[in-house]
Amino acid sequence: MLSERRLQVLRAIVQDYVGTEEPVGSKALTERHSLGVSPATVRNDMAALEDEGYIAQPHTSAGRIPTDKGYRLFVDKLAGVKPMTAPERRAIQNFLEGAVDLDDVVARTVRLLAQLTRQVAVVQYPSLTRSTVRHVELLSLAPARLMLVLITDTGRVEQRMVDCPAPFGESSLADLRARLNSRVAGRRFADVPKLVEDLPEAFDAEDRGTVSTVLSTLLETLVEENEERLMIGGTANLTRFGHDFPLTIRPVLEALEEQVVLLKLLGEAKDPGVTVRIGHENAHEGLNSTSVVSVGYGSGGEAVAKLGVVGPTRMDYPGTMGAVRAVARYVGQILAES
Repeated sequence: MLSERRLQVLRAIVQDYVGTEEPVGSKALTERHSLGVSPATVRNDMAALEDEGYIAQPHTSAGRIPTDKGYRLFVDKLAGVKPMTAPERRAIQNFLEGAVDLDDVVARTVRLLAQLTRQVAVVQYPSLTRSTVRHVELLSLAPARLMLVLITDTGRVEQRMVDCPAPFGESSLADLRARLNSRVAGRRFADVPKLVEDLPEAFDAEDRGTVSTVLSTLLETLVEENEERLMIGGTANLTRFGHDFPLTIRPVLEALEEQVVLLKLLGEAKDPGVTVRIGHENAHEGLNSTSVVSVGYGSGGEAVAKLGVVGPTRMDYPGTMGAVRAVARYVGQILAES
């Protein structure tokens, strides 16, 4: 375990390096921070931190920079989440409140996160498998053709055409709409198949084929696998950090183009808390020089998807964690009210 003083030295090194982009020396540390000890003592502490692998010396400088291990200790033990100011919170709320639908919410969230953090923003669309049914609408397009509209609690809307085996009257359609919503509205997707399995039996024999066809279309919509979508923005922000990436920024850009990689980076939506992955903790080699800060968002206190940012390991962790968490909270509120 590091002593309290050495923890303070590490904190000062991280803060200075993030702020100045320059390796940090003992003289600068004692001038900028009230450490209460001499430069010689600070030099000894820095040597101990280097021996433990928390800081390293770049080949061109006498100063030190944090390692992945040093940033990890900083995030876990030394850095609080920086709260957003009241004007910042109002700006977030005003920017997101103007959204007209789910696509607009996601697009605005990506833009906002990229602007707030000046990193690359990634927002996952709410997953159908973690959603609940808000409403099922059935519309008659022709005597034997219907449109099924599924609306989720996250504001997602799925539309499907249904070709019926026989004409289906307006009264039967109204009856099916009412019975269907009384069973599935407010229920989780996983529960729906059991809730509707005996529904055809409530209808006359000549309508049961159509009811079964409608239910089959609904259940197919619930389990479709092409649901994992995400949006990315602010990639140009990485060009500001060119010297933070060894040799070239290209591997980072190539990794960001792969949706599967990004989904793995964000992690499981069921973990709602702020997650920070630093440097080599990211499994994809192209992202070993980056850190990922992500958090779950959703309505009703349950995460239905993740959002986050990707940037160099030399990032303002308290500020980034605070921004990501605040944006997620507002997105959750908008989904709950939509």
